[in-house]
Amino acid sequence: MSESLPWKVVWVTGASSGIGQEVVRQLAAQNIKVAASSRKGWLEPLPANVMNLPLDVTDAIAVEDCIARIEKELGPIDLAVLGAGAYQPFELSTCDAAEFARINSTNYLGVTNCVAPLLRRMVARRAGHISWIASVAGYNGLPKASYYGPTKAALINLAESLWHEAKPKGVAISVINPGFVETPMTKANDFPMPFLMKPSRAATLTIRGLARKQFEIAYPLPFVLILKFLQKLPLSLKLWIIGFSAGT
Repeated sequence: MSESLPWKVVWVTGASSGIGQEVVRQLAAQNIKVAASSRKGWLEPLPANVMNLPLDVTDAIAVEDCIARIEKELGPIDLAVLGAGAYQPFELSTCDAAEFARINSTNYLGVTNCVAPLLRRMVARRAGHISWIASVAGYNGLPKASYYGPTKAALINLAESLWHEAKPKGVAISVINPGFVETPMTKANDFPMPFLMKPSRAATLTIRGLARKQFEIAYPLPFVLILKFLQKLPLSLKLWIIGFSAGT
């Protein structure tokens, strides 16, 4: 990575696989101190500058304790990349209220459990950058995404809302909206995934955008442009195009 990275301490959740794991690897290679959190913890040898901190982000008290430990042992968190997430393809015949709650608990409330204590600390020192991984699935309602998509739409809205409050206090907010990336979560999909990306490329684009303090970091560009174009269409036309494309 050719750009100089501005952080000394970075906290990454969802760090044991996918984009989060690649972000940890790439930051560690730049000699940045990284705290890597996930439910199951890091399952391979770690570089000396990476702290392994197993964490369930749905436990707000554990999140508070984790942040306190990071800042005590590594120093103030300059950047948080909140990537812990859950996914289950939706099937109408097995629609389950408990599954809606489980996905929301991790994807949305898991982020807010981290954001609240981070904001208190960063606002107090008038410095810091908080980001989280949403998804292009949050742009429009998509087939198979009824569990997952609404949580990502909420994360996009949260970023837009917090940006107005945090910026005057010296805290940057970014939302990361990937398309399809080869991760353990997308292996559950039984449908074609256009513009499928490797996690290493997604992590590189994520870090590059965060270093520039972009509000939205979205990729791959062709897929993003298609989905954003659909947002601009009359609702009835948008629903017809998405349904026709998905064969519904």
